[in-house]
Amino acid sequence: MNGLKTALLLGLLSGLLIVGGRLVAGENGMLIALFIAIGMNFFSYFFSDKIALASSGAVRVNETENPEVFWRLAKIVKPLCDRMGLPMPKLWVTPERAPNAFATGRNPAHASVAVTAGLLDLMEDREIEGVLAHELGHVKNRDILTSSIAATIASAITWAAQMAFFFGGRRDDDEGGNPIAALLMMLLAPIAAGLIQMAISRTREFSADAASAQYTGNPDELVSALRKLEAYSKRIPMDVSPSMSHMYIIQPLSGKSLASLFSTHPPTEERIARLLSLRRS
Repeated sequence: MNGLKTALLLGLLSGLLIVGGRLVAGENGMLIALFIAIGMNFFSYFFSDKIALASSGAVRVNETENPEVFWRLAKIVKPLCDRMGLPMPKLWVTPERAPNAFATGRNPAHASVAVTAGLLDLMEDREIEGVLAHELGHVKNRDILTSSIAATIASAITWAAQMAFFFGGRRDDDEGGNPIAALLMMLLAPIAAGLIQMAISRTREFSADAASAQYTGNPDELVSALRKLEAYSKRIPMDVSPSMSHMYIIQPLSGKSLASLFSTHPPTEERIARLLSLRRS
C-alpha cells in the first residue's frame, strides 16, 4: 500500500510539472527547468552521502578504529543484513548527544548507516536493533533513489516558476494562455510540489517502520525506540541543517513546532499506532 501511495504521489508530482510548468514557463521553459533540476539532483544522488556524513561530523567505525563500538553495531547489523538480503553497510557514529540515526548512499552496495553517540548511550541493544532495521529498510526500499526522483521533479517545478517570475511569465509558444491561471500556478505550484514531496517522505518512513517490524520480528523494539527518540528530541537539541532533517529516523527539529503538513516525518504517535497494529495482526 505504501509503495502504491508513493507511485501515485510521484505521478501527481509529474502531472503538476507537465501542466503547471507549461502554464508558468511554456514548453521550452519547462524543459530547461527540468534539465537544470536533473543536473543538480544527479550530483546530489552521487555525492549526498559524502556531504551528509561530512556535515554531521560522522566518524567511520571499523575493527581497528573504535572496535568496541563497531562490534556492538556489527553484531546487530550483520544478522539484519543477512535476513534482508543486503550487503554490510559502512558504519558511522556522529558526536550528537541526542539519540538519532540516518542512512545514506545511492544504492545498497554503497550504503552507510550512521548513529549518534546519544543513541548508543541512551538506547538498549534491542531498541538499537529496531532503529537500525528501520534505516536498513530505507536502503532495501531504495528510498534515496525515490527521494532523488521526487526532488528532481519538485526542483524543476520551482525553477519553472522562478523563470516565469523573472521573465514576466512569458510563454514561448503561440497558444493563448490564461494569465490568471499562469499567475496562480507560478505562486502555488512550488508550494504544492513541496507538500507532495514531503508526503512521499512520510510514506517512506511508514514503509521503513514496517520493514523494521518485519525483519526484527518484534515491532515493540521500534515502538520503544520511537518513544525515547520523541522524548529526547524535545530535551536535547541537535545541530542539524534543515536540509538534512528528512534523513533522520525522527525529525531532529521537532521541538521547533513545525506544522505536521510541512513535516518530512509522520507524527510519532501515528507511527507507533501502526506498529502496534502490526503486532496484533
